[in-house]
Amino acid sequence: MLIGYARTSTLEQKHSLAAQVETLKDHGCERVWSEQVSSVAIRKALTDALEFVREGDTLVVTKLDRLARSVRHLGEIVELMEARKANLRIMDLNLDTSTPTGQLMLNVLGSVAQFERQIMLERQREGIQKAKEAGRYKGRKPTARAKAGEVKALLEAGRTKRAIAAELGISERSVYRIATQAPC
Repeated sequence: MLIGYARTSTLEQKHSLAAQVETLKDHGCERVWSEQVSSVAIRKALTDALEFVREGDTLVVTKLDRLARSVRHLGEIVELMEARKANLRIMDLNLDTSTPTGQLMLNVLGSVAQFERQIMLERQREGIQKAKEAGRYKGRKPTARAKAGEVKALLEAGRTKRAIAAELGISERSVYRIATQAPC
């Protein structure tokens, strides 16, 4: 069975997601999971698709970057697929892990993708450092600290830390940090 997975990072990419789903269905995928979420976030649809895969199935994606966020993550997915005796197909690369050549190419391309990402992050760090030296970079505003008063008021009102985090759009860890800070 061919199983499709489609993903875009942002809601603005709705048409891209629909195009991916249509391409996967045209390719013969009987089941297609899709989601709009960053590659570094928890991807429920990917987890569900991987749990659905059975022996002899093939997971199909339109592009490699829709599937894995790093070589390590790609390796984990490939290991899972191998353990289930299933295959992976990446359409834009015409790559299919059911062949030895496909397995080799997947590893090579994954390494190149990770290298490119590391180079990009290095350039970003260099740019930030230069901006700091020039006094133009201040960093992002601390969102949780700005809400410390609200957090403390909600704690005093008896709200749970989890509920406070959800309501204010900050992490539970930030709520705990604010809760344990000594008063100023």
